[in-house]
This record gives sequence, structure tokens and C-alpha cells, in this order.
Amino acid sequence: MTSRTRATTMATMTLAVGITATLTGCVPNNQGANATALSVDSTASDCVVDAATAPSGPITFSVTNSGDQVTEFYILAEDKLRIVGEVENIAAGASRDLTVVAQPGTYYTVCKPGMIGEGIGQTEFTVSGKTVELSGNDKEAADAAIANYTAYVKQQVAELLPNVQLLADAYTAGDDEQAKALFPITRINYERIEPTAEQFGDLDPKIDYRKQGAEDEGLDFTGFHRIEMDLWLSEAQANYPDETITALDAAGRAAIAEQLVTDVTALKAAVDDPKFELTLGDITNGAIGLLDEVAAPDGKLSGEEDEFSHTDLYDFYANVEGAEVAFGNVRDIAASKGDEGTELVSKLDTQFAAMKTLLETYGNPTDGFVSYDTVDQESRKALGAQLNALSEPLATLTHTVLDVKAS
Repeated sequence: MTSRTRATTMATMTLAVGITATLTGCVPNNQGANATALSVDSTASDCVVDAATAPSGPITFSVTNSGDQVTEFYILAEDKLRIVGEVENIAAGASRDLTVVAQPGTYYTVCKPGMIGEGIGQTEFTVSGKTVELSGNDKEAADAAIANYTAYVKQQVAELLPNVQLLADAYTAGDDEQAKALFPITRINYERIEPTAEQFGDLDPKIDYRKQGAEDEGLDFTGFHRIEMDLWLSEAQANYPDETITALDAAGRAAIAEQLVTDVTALKAAVDDPKFELTLGDITNGAIGLLDEVAAPDGKLSGEEDEFSHTDLYDFYANVEGAEVAFGNVRDIAASKGDEGTELVSKLDTQFAAMKTLLETYGNPTDGFVSYDTVDQESRKALGAQLNALSEPLATLTHTVLDVKAS
């Protein structure tokens, strides 16, 4: 998770997520056929949607940033905590679209200038009409995709916990060489499912917030990146020359390590809870969100995610892997949607392969990646260009998969 945090809007969400998202299908930059079109004006002081109601079915929110900071637009569930739709990184003066397939219910719209804090202009938004449903073979395929991806999420967290324990043990024991070797490998499981982990209230902030993100939100700096800062202390001191950053003592290390294990244990309990549910929209939007994590101004592509260890390529690759797995779970559904779906699947197959091939010129998760600070700007531009080539078709995945009509 980069410093464009979500903590405040989600901080008190309970671990038992028994409410399945009833507003599904976020598609940046893809309006979709027959969608209800709404305009959103995000200013420095407000978030104005030009209607407070809409019929169920596809809705496109065209968000224009009239302020002077990069902004985000969110759709929150009735509890005002759970994010069920979002579009990020809208530059000042720019516009982006968010298309959702909306089920009947009460929601809230909110903008977040500067991409931190609670957001502004939170307003009730009501969707009325009939439930939007999949039927027949689509329903069976959707159920299978959801079951398979849910199992994948649980598997990743199940693998994450013992790996975190190994990292914590090495770090607490003062075996810095071993802890440094384990740090990027341990994060792989988490990075593959990061958008799902972000659903669970304050767990993601505790586990994966960077130093600046935690400070911006007024949170304690804990988790992976707190350990990273201590292990690569000289890098941290160089990055923050105006601050006094000293090594943690044995007690401090033990406290940080224990907290990380506790938080990942809580994450495992959350995904293992019988009430934990995902939707097709969660899967497709999760794929899109994983690439957004890479492309964010302070994310992996810029080298600011792992700012002390420079192990960003491990995270980059894991995000792409996770997005590809999510796509794979809905691939057949997308391919069944006529020529549009067939063409999309072909593009994504090609671009995922190209993205991984390019990343593998810098290493792989088994043998290791080069330090990201050795990747020059021209090479980073090439990575960014390929990321864009993948992100563009992936942004249409939700609309293609959830191409349904109100019944």
C-alpha cells in the first residue's frame, strides 16, 4: 500500500465482512453501453454529484477534478466504511470515468483531494429498481469463479502467515542478513491479494503502510515497512536527513515483529470467517486495483514503495501475478461475451505475457530481482509503457464480465 491511503474511511470496519458488496463493477475510463450517465465535480472543498438517485444497472460517474490537487472519488456502502467503487489519481483539471453495475440500496459518494484524510462532500446516493442478476450458465460460471478466487485468497494468506513468522523470528533475533533476504519474499503473498486485504478496516494500514502514509493519516508506523526502515537504516537516514532515525533496540524490534504477526493472524481469521464473501466485481476490480498499486505516483514503478530496500520489483511482479490470477478466474466469462469479450481476452493474454517477460529481464521471485535503484529512468519508462499497455484493456474487464441487464 502506498501513501495514498484509505485508512480513515475504513478504519473502524469490523473484521466480519458479512455484507457482500451490492454495488459491483468498477471500470475506469469505460462508460459501457446503456449506462446512466452522471457528472461529479471534485473541488477543493466539495464533491458534487449531479443527481442523488439512479436506477439499478450500469451507472457511469464522470469525475472532473476542478481542484488544485490530485483527487479520488469513492462510492461507499451504507455503513460509510466499506469501499465498493473508486477511481484514483485524477489530476487537477483532468476527468476520469467510473462505471459500476448498481444494485438497489443506499450508498454514499465522497471525494478525497490530496488522496489522504476522510474525504469531503460525503452525500447519500440511492439506487432503486430491480435487482441485477446473472442467470443460467453465467450464474454457474460466476459462482465457480468466486469460489475459486476465494480459495486462492485464503491460500495466499495461509502461506503469508508462516512466512511472516519466519521474518519476525529472524528480525527479532537480530539476524539482519536473513531478515533482509526474507523481507521481499515474504511480501509476495500479500502483494498478490492487496486489494482484498484492504477491505479489512485498519489491518492494511497496520501491515503495509509506508512511513509517509502513516504519518499523513496520524497512525502508528508499524508493519512491513517499519521493519524495512530499521533493516536498511542508513537508507532511511539518507532519505530523511532532517529527522533523527535511530535503530530500534531489542524490545522495539520484538514489539514491531509481534504486532505484524498479530495483524496477519487477524487477516487470516478474517478471510477464513464463514461470512467472508467476494463478488465478481471484487475479482475484476481487484485485478485493476493491483495494477493501480504499481502505477501510482508513489508506488512500485516510481520506486517509492520499498523506499529503503529497493525491492520494488518483487512487489511489482507479485501485483501483476495477482492481477493475472484474478483475470484467469473470469477469463471464460469474458470470452463468452461475443466478439468484444474474445478480443479483450486475446489482448490481456498477450499483454500479461509481455509484462511478465519484461519484468523477468530483471530477475524472478525465485532467484531474486535486481535492486530497483539500479534500473535507470529509460528502463522504468519502458516498464511504465508496458504497464499502460496492460492496464488499458484490463480497465474494461469488469464491464465485459458484468454485461448484464436488470431483471
